[in-house]
Amino acid sequence: MSDLFQILNTPDFQSKDSLKQQLQELGVAAGDHLIVHSSLKSMGWIAGGAQAVVEALMEVITPEGTLAMPSQSADNSDPIYWMAPPIPENWHQPTREQMPAFDPDLTPMRGMGKIPECLHRHPATIRSPHPTHSFIAWGRLAAEWMAEQPLEDSFGPSSPLGKMMNHPVKILLIGTGFDSCTALHYAEFIQPERTTSPQGAAMYVNGERQWVTYDCVDMDSDRFPEIVKDFPGIITRGVLGQAETQLTEMRPLVEFAIDWLKRHPVRSEKDGLNTP
Repeated sequence: MSDLFQILNTPDFQSKDSLKQQLQELGVAAGDHLIVHSSLKSMGWIAGGAQAVVEALMEVITPEGTLAMPSQSADNSDPIYWMAPPIPENWHQPTREQMPAFDPDLTPMRGMGKIPECLHRHPATIRSPHPTHSFIAWGRLAAEWMAEQPLEDSFGPSSPLGKMMNHPVKILLIGTGFDSCTALHYAEFIQPERTTSPQGAAMYVNGERQWVTYDCVDMDSDRFPEIVKDFPGIITRGVLGQAETQLTEMRPLVEFAIDWLKRHPVRSEKDGLNTP
């Protein structure tokens, strides 16, 4: 979307100050712990763009709160699964051999958007160590949440999401739907009948770059809107900039999703998709 189009479709001037006021009206407050999914283009033209959004979030929750976002690097995965776009089959093995190892400072995100990319650049932001399914966080609990992320438990009990489940975290969707709600993958990862597919990534092992293979839980975010449709809890809807927002407590939603998935198991054969 061009800047001119965004300007023409933004009726009133928007800035960090106006975003802070809207966040407070949504119910976001000092000391809150948030996991945020966002679409900057849905918010209209804002003076300062992604930086204004990140600073507004930080200043409203204050350093006593915690701001987390997914920072996944889907390019660092086995190219056999790549479909958008695929690469020639004879490039698969050279890619496995030469893909740079995951580096929390250098490895780019894929499909996460400009707001997480901006938060990643903040000097106090910490990125978790998973080569494909990492998170970033800033604030009081950032170091605790980002400290570890097991390779085969990227969204499970030992992951940043597992740690978030032990705190009163709110999910904030800005111009996105629940099909992008990473927190719901936790419910998939702890299912007793879960299935897995082989995966791989380039990472450092004892200081040396290696292509490491592991089993990744099969995920299906297309089911998340069904779960949310049945969720009896409170989802507060509002506006941030020009974007529609949804705000809810993480733990009640995820606990409902755990039970929902047990009652609605996937009956088709696994398709091998591992990209959230």
